[in-house]
Amino acid sequence: MIEASLRARGPYSLRLSTRHGSDATRVAARGVLRAVYEVGGRLAIAEARQLADGVVVVRAPSEEAVERVRFTLGLDDDHSEFVQRFARDPFLGATVRRLKGLRPLRCATVTQAVLRALCGQLITARRAREIERRVVRASTPSLDGLHAAPTPAVMGLFSPAELRALGLGGPRASALVRLCRSLDLERLREVSTDAAAARLVREARIGPWSVGVVCLEGLGRYERGLVGDLGLIKLLARMRGRRVEGWETAELLEPYGEWAGLASVYMLAGLGQGTIDVPGRLAA
Repeated sequence: MIEASLRARGPYSLRLSTRHGSDATRVAARGVLRAVYEVGGRLAIAEARQLADGVVVVRAPSEEAVERVRFTLGLDDDHSEFVQRFARDPFLGATVRRLKGLRPLRCATVTQAVLRALCGQLITARRAREIERRVVRASTPSLDGLHAAPTPAVMGLFSPAELRALGLGGPRASALVRLCRSLDLERLREVSTDAAAARLVREARIGPWSVGVVCLEGLGRYERGLVGDLGLIKLLARMRGRRVEGWETAELLEPYGEWAGLASVYMLAGLGQGTIDVPGRLAA
């Protein structure tokens, strides 16, 4: 077991970034993240905590596992420019100032992010996470109660019917199987965001929201927003005093340009924290 002291580039809060971060592969509690990774064909447990001076201490059995934690936490992806540009933004500024250390947690594999995106389409977050946990637990080995993140090879062994039995809706189950059998999803990290998005949307069940999830949580990219997110739809509906379509949420994110993905995360966090003043009321 080794212990590494890491310092994030730019503002970073482990506690903020790991809130609601638990899933089948990791547990986040009291500011400590405990996660399992498949390294060299074996499962390895790693833990991360943050000291008062901002240093993130990672305990893991190997340097490779430490690097996997570094990616999961996004420690090298400085978002100082986002904070500086939007700290006085009329809409998002209060949230940026209060939560400036927030960065989205990333999945251990791109495949898990794709699974998460397909599970989360048009249902509540709680229900989506239940389905994701069920699928991951049914498909991967575990260590100390935590399951390895799925890979294309593992998910490609399922039939759509088997995934439907685990709760993943029919068309989405078929889409996941097709993607995992026809594409090495993990190699999407090696190409540009635009190229990755273009390949994903060739699948009929992958739209802008799903691409945003995969970019943020699978690829570790900030530029694709969560267009069509249910939380953003509700926010925009209250702002406009009428029902809105999912595509209209792109207008909320447009001012944030290449930071649209991170802006999505801050908007949703701001709604939960009460730092976004939501005017009006939803039209009947």
